[in-house]
Amino acid sequence: MKVRVLGCSGAIAKDCRTTSFLIDGDVLIDAGTGVGDLTLVEMSGIDHVFLTHSHLDHIAALPLMVDAVASQRTVPLQIHALAGTIATLKTHVFNDLIWPDFSRIPTRQAPLINFQELAVGQCVQLAGKQIEPLPAVHTVPAVGYAVSAGKGAWVFSGDTERNPAFWQRINQLDVAMLIIETAFSSRETAVALRSLHLSPAVLADELRGIAKGKCYPIYITHTKPAETELIMSEVMRFDQTQAFGPGVSHDIRRLAAGQEFDL
Repeated sequence: MKVRVLGCSGAIAKDCRTTSFLIDGDVLIDAGTGVGDLTLVEMSGIDHVFLTHSHLDHIAALPLMVDAVASQRTVPLQIHALAGTIATLKTHVFNDLIWPDFSRIPTRQAPLINFQELAVGQCVQLAGKQIEPLPAVHTVPAVGYAVSAGKGAWVFSGDTERNPAFWQRINQLDVAMLIIETAFSSRETAVALRSLHLSPAVLADELRGIAKGKCYPIYITHTKPAETELIMSEVMRFDQTQAFGPGVSHDIRRLAAGQEFDL
């Protein structure tokens, strides 16, 4: 299974793309602005989009991508998401005001997109991959995802704050790598709490949820461009200050657009 990071920034700026991951060329996890770097051929090869939630930085490219490859598709694009996320997309995006309702274009019988409702813990099997929505705690209905193809799982937290249920579930999995958001620096911990995002100070507490004996690379995502260097410097101090206790350390890295992982 190959995972390609299209975007992993918490906002836009030069060379910053918002959240999107391409898996094996046919599955998209979130559809942020990073999708815009794909060729038309690459976009037309995507048959399934799994959304974590409805916020703009995670869906911005979705309506534009559907339009871009409409003439090249022969089957509807399947959009998988929570019921609340689908309702938001239908009401506020694909509503014939902000963007055409592609769920009934060109016809209701043969639309360009289909919505597929999913729930936390409901595994979807696709072309040898298993995709499981994971619990998330955010200001709108949200999930993370665990994706595997018979080996260790690629795990993405999605946008979330403190989330015991997430750790409980991934401690049951064979995790190959974890991508976890840290949107704000520690000086913005109060803002992070109000917006239900993580800051380095809270992330340190969250990582204590990893079961004893579990060790895998942890990649930091969704940092705000203006604070990325500060956030990463704060995160990297965890082990130096023995934040997790003597002898406890984690393999913490910075995620970057353009990275590819073979799992």
